[in-house]
Amino acid sequence: MTRTIVFDSPFLLGFEHTRARIERAAKAAAEAYPPYNVEDCGEGRLRITLAVAGFTPDQLHVNVEDRQLVIAGARKDDGAKDEDAYLHRGIAARGFLRTFVLADGMVVEGATLEHGLLHIDLARPEPETVVKRIPIRTAG
Repeated sequence: MTRTIVFDSPFLLGFEHTRARIERAAKAAAEAYPPYNVEDCGEGRLRITLAVAGFTPDQLHVNVEDRQLVIAGARKDDGAKDEDAYLHRGIAARGFLRTFVLADGMVVEGATLEHGLLHIDLARPEPETVVKRIPIRTAG
């Protein structure tokens, strides 16, 4: 992967974690399944919607790990359907792992499965403005 040049500036101190997040996001963007939407719901709220037709709630997992939203789906093959029975199979039956890198302060409020769509609601509470005065000491 190409290294992000802008974060190599000597004037940007302590941004190594930001570079790592950008690289994780670029890797996640290359994933194509399942399809998803990201909606701006206003007032610092977002909704991610994934098309997960055929998955049940117990086959889906939504976790936040190290400022990364991880959505996984795993189908257990019950062996009831023979692969040869399909004339055309256009609905994907494979498991998936989809990740989203979250900015600091983003919180997952909940997840809802409705009509084959998994909705994940996120919010960014308004941060408090903090002003800190640094005392100046004299030497000697």
